Amino acid sequence: MSEPTLSLNTKPLTALVNTNKPLDYDGYVAQGGYQGAEKAVLQMSQKQCLELVKESDLKGRGGAGFPTGMKWSFVPMFDDDDGPHAKANAPDNKYLICNGDEMEPGTFKDRLLLEGIPHQLIEAMIIASYTIGANKAYIFLRGEYFVAAKRLQSAIDQAYQNNWLGNDIKGSGYQLDLYLHTSAGRYICGEETALINALEGRRANPRSKPPFPQVSGLFGKPTIVNNVETLSNLPHIFKQGSEWFKALSPNSDAGTKIYGASGRVKNPGLWEMPMGMTIGHVLNDKAGGMIDGLNFKGLLPGGASTDFLVAEHLDVPMDYDNIAKAGSRLGTAGLIVLDHLNCPVGMVLNLLQFFHQESCGFCTPCRDGTPWVVEILTRIENGLGTMDDIDALHKLCDFMWIGKTHCALAPGAVEPLRSSLKYFIDDYVEHIEQGCCTYKLGKQKVSVGGSHG
Repeated sequence: MSEPTLSLNTKPLTALVNTNKPLDYDGYVAQGGYQGAEKAVLQMSQKQCLELVKESDLKGRGGAGFPTGMKWSFVPMFDDDDGPHAKANAPDNKYLICNGDEMEPGTFKDRLLLEGIPHQLIEAMIIASYTIGANKAYIFLRGEYFVAAKRLQSAIDQAYQNNWLGNDIKGSGYQLDLYLHTSAGRYICGEETALINALEGRRANPRSKPPFPQVSGLFGKPTIVNNVETLSNLPHIFKQGSEWFKALSPNSDAGTKIYGASGRVKNPGLWEMPMGMTIGHVLNDKAGGMIDGLNFKGLLPGGASTDFLVAEHLDVPMDYDNIAKAGSRLGTAGLIVLDHLNCPVGMVLNLLQFFHQESCGFCTPCRDGTPWVVEILTRIENGLGTMDDIDALHKLCDFMWIGKTHCALAPGAVEPLRSSLKYFIDDYVEHIEQGCCTYKLGKQKVSVGGSHG
């Protein structure tokens, strides 16, 4: 599949990215920055803004792929007889939160945007806040993103200085305050209701739903939580229109996506491309394929909490529907690539150790299931496993699956496990029957993806 030429029109999110020296306010404005916010706040009503987002078919880029306009529509707002800013200026009425707590292993796309073009996110949050009628907005940032924090705060300060934040924005009558909140650092904070609890100063446990945050979120008020990449599309949609945005993609999922690849590939990194590029295109054409001497074994297509896909799936388009049909999830579209000299059992053990550590401990399947899985995998990895352990792992995959846990952490944790049992069962059996695996019996040992069998 051919790729469009690099330009602001075809790669809107990343064409202006500079991770060494991002554009300041004047530089961003010179490149057309804040034109989308100007159109929204000065020329459109909130209802018109919402309709534009719906028409664009923008879906959430944090992993779930839920339609953004539909999500926003659940927030109580608008009376046709009200002026365009009447609802938007009800004090402490609603909140917008940007989820910048990027802690999914194998995912680093939001960091590129946060560090490389911070004003794009500020503009996006002005548009989103105005649309839902929020007067306060928060960027909830991963605590380890020190460079991003410094650059975001600088961009926020510049936006205040130029009257894009604060009272009476550009004479519109609309007011918005934006705050940067650096997280104490837990993976569970990526779940939107746990994030809200953390922002309130509470323990970061996910909340029961309903009520959903759109009705009762931060401090009990209607709240929208969106991912960095999701929000970053808004300035371009408002500047160039919904039809332009839909035309960027050759399939039913509109716009572009930032795809990534890590592991033993020749060119690990990030690339913005139209939605629906095939796995093989990302792996071979962009990431350069496997390092010489290594063969492709499998990959996680959307970060650590997705199911493995293998060689038969390389022609699958990387969009929400097609990846789901293949048996996995698009997630964050960050490929974690496994080669033939890496032990899948060791890789899965490494991932489950992470999920066990990051569990909030609220529900039994996650609190007790993740350490149980780690115990079994450790036993298999150390050559002490039995065939009964494989049966136990299958049962735990069911015990921790969707609908049986308080949030999606445990189901996400077992996705790489259950799919590894499907595609790499021979490696598990080899560990059990030989007391270890061929990765220790003479094959080269490679330190990617975790420990080795």
